[in-house]
Amino acid sequence: MMQLTIQNHVAVSDADADADASNHRDTVTQTHHNNETKINNDDDHNDASSHILQLIASTGNFWHDWDKLKSMLSFQLKQVLSEYAEAKMTSEEQYASLGESYSELVNKLDEALSCFIEGPPFTLQRICEILLDAKSIYPNLSKLALALEKNLLVTSTLTISADPYPQTVVQEQADQENASEEQKQESDSAAQNGIEPVVADKDEVMVEADVDDDMTVDTEAFEDINKSSETDSEPNANSA
Repeated sequence: MMQLTIQNHVAVSDADADADASNHRDTVTQTHHNNETKINNDDDHNDASSHILQLIASTGNFWHDWDKLKSMLSFQLKQVLSEYAEAKMTSEEQYASLGESYSELVNKLDEALSCFIEGPPFTLQRICEILLDAKSIYPNLSKLALALEKNLLVTSTLTISADPYPQTVVQEQADQENASEEQKQESDSAAQNGIEPVVADKDEVMVEADVDDDMTVDTEAFEDINKSSETDSEPNANSA
């Protein structure tokens, strides 16, 4: 009887262990899925933010609720600032480079943005231009911070645009980005397969340019000849 009880206990323990292992696998799978979903959502959020900022930078207008747009700008601001080396420096190095800590700098700029309650600063277009291409415009974080602070220390604000939302602009920008990405992927794929990208030979380009120039000259000369012939034929017609 005791042996049977022990066997049943072992069987139950094995079943519990299998159930725990299955639950663990399910938990790991779900966690992995959630992480992938979060990454995809972050990518989608970044793409949407970039398109909206590009639209504002190109038009100078905005079409979105200011509170939502302000949150987007705050997110983009912090992300851009985090890409600079000072973000990973020690506190001493940050003070030596910036005159303040990195976190103090971020909070100062974010608070300046938050002060705009009724609408965005009238410098919104320039702010978007800077955030979209910050490292190219300002390789130095201190200069970037100074430029952003200058554009946030204004009092005049913009009102939401009453013009139709320019869908075509966003679509064109997305198409251009997709085309550039496809070209890059094709180039990378060709390089992996040992195929060198086809690049026009410089001499061939020069020859083609010379041919085009010659054709232009020949065309102009032909037109001059026709004009001369027409001029010569007029006196003959009059004399007749």
